[in-house]
Amino acid sequence: MSKKTIGIVGFGVIGQRWAAAFAHAGHTVNVFDPGPDCQISFNGTYPALKADLEALSPAAGEIGPIRVFGSMREALCDVDFVQENGPENLQLKRELLVEIEQHVGAEVVIASSSSALLVSDMQSECRYPARVVLGHPFNPVHLMPLVEMVGGRLTDPSALETARALYEEMGKKPVVMTREITGHLALRLMGAMWREAIALVRDGVASVEDVDRAFVYGPGPKWTLQGSFISNQLNASGMEDFLRKYGPTYQAIWDTLLDAKLDEQTIAAVTASTAAAAGDRSQEQLREQRDTGLITVLKGIAEHGAL
Repeated sequence: MSKKTIGIVGFGVIGQRWAAAFAHAGHTVNVFDPGPDCQISFNGTYPALKADLEALSPAAGEIGPIRVFGSMREALCDVDFVQENGPENLQLKRELLVEIEQHVGAEVVIASSSSALLVSDMQSECRYPARVVLGHPFNPVHLMPLVEMVGGRLTDPSALETARALYEEMGKKPVVMTREITGHLALRLMGAMWREAIALVRDGVASVEDVDRAFVYGPGPKWTLQGSFISNQLNASGMEDFLRKYGPTYQAIWDTLLDAKLDEQTIAAVTASTAAAAGDRSQEQLREQRDTGLITVLKGIAEHGAL
């Protein structure tokens, strides 16, 4: 893999973890963030991020340097690729992309980590909108392989291919959508399931703990290894057989799916049940349990997964 210089614009939780992942893959990382304390924050976080990455997949070579600069011009003057991580505000994104363009060559691809905004809207004021793409990671960014990708109306397909190749070379698992849609791909899938989960808790069908347990010990492990389609195909002699055998059952479920509105009553019910499920574990304890477990799970997927 050829080593590149990666520009990171925005160095909060997402940007820091992107930087750690790029550096672990051997790239030089140049960082800019207008916040005065980003270097101090990163100094406290980086040792744990490096340890996570090394536990998941030991670096194949030397870990690249991460350099924080005082201006965007200095950070981006010689980069090969930019990962932008600004706030989820359309006008701010537009202004930020225009500013980034002032400091990089016309051939440099700019990927936005946006979780909700459309590339077509973000790229509308750029001089070279053809090189702007979505590169949306999944949290925690340094560990989770998924990167959702899509271009806008003015994006050149070659920009998507450049970004996809870079992500794949560093061990990510990009998915490239053929058109834009609000929430991209994974969040829409999560949103559909979570709407039903919240409604089940709200209506007293089950607690948060039991709803989560049903998924973790039901479809969760199989879907983790093989996804929903292949996993369900194995429950019959093939997908057509599965749909014909179990289609009526699923149709009956779909016809009675619940709706969820995040009104005050629903928020209160879900919050209380989640607190009961968490017990006396702190946010930090839960996060450590998640990240430690993720390393084991992701290693298993890498060895046995079907996708």
